[in-house]
Amino acid sequence: MSDPIVRAAGLTRTVELPDAEPLRILRGVDLEVAVGDHVSIMGRSGSGKSTLLNILGLLDAPTDGTLEFDGVPLQRMSAGRRDRTRGRNVGFVFQQFNLLPGRTALENVEMPLLYDGGRSFWRRRTLAAEMLERVGLGARLEQMPDRLSGGEQQRVAIARALIRSPRLILADEPTGALDVETGAVIMDLLDHIATQAGAALITITHDPHVAARAQRAYRLADGVLHETSPVLEPAAAGGVA
Repeated sequence: MSDPIVRAAGLTRTVELPDAEPLRILRGVDLEVAVGDHVSIMGRSGSGKSTLLNILGLLDAPTDGTLEFDGVPLQRMSAGRRDRTRGRNVGFVFQQFNLLPGRTALENVEMPLLYDGGRSFWRRRTLAAEMLERVGLGARLEQMPDRLSGGEQQRVAIARALIRSPRLILADEPTGALDVETGAVIMDLLDHIATQAGAALITITHDPHVAARAQRAYRLADGVLHETSPVLEPAAAGGVA
């Protein structure tokens, strides 16, 4: 493995509850992910998958343990540096798309570039149009989200996540709101673009078919990551996700 873009060691996340014992969501997570990796993380609902993703994406901080991004410990980052690192290097793809309803596909994709300076700011519409062309929506630039299918909305969300060429893509149940066929197309697209860009891809999923696409697969159970085989077992391959 090349030098990891993300290195987590002993990550814990505990939430204090009024009149109850603290809720221990993560109990010691270890993970290294390098640029070019594709890692999947499975787990039951409520197992802490999204909590872990938010920590890896610098949206949240662990209660204990260490997290390094490009070799820099999270503890040494100011809030401003953490935000800049996340904005430049991390792209998020969510199950619910999170598109702005009053903006066109083009306007949704160009939004992250509004916070850039220099050339990318002034070329944001051109860059957004090129990215939408890459995901197969070159003819749908001016459509509002409610005029797009679920698969098309997810393509817009992927284009928006990748518009700043992130080195780490975090996908939280990216096919969860889609039918099986459309979900497979979306994962093909996400895999292809991540590979082309040389980006690391971490996919949170409950679907073993999605998890099986990864180079390395993990299951989050009892607050700890356990490495598993990314290959579908015969029973799972013939079952319903």
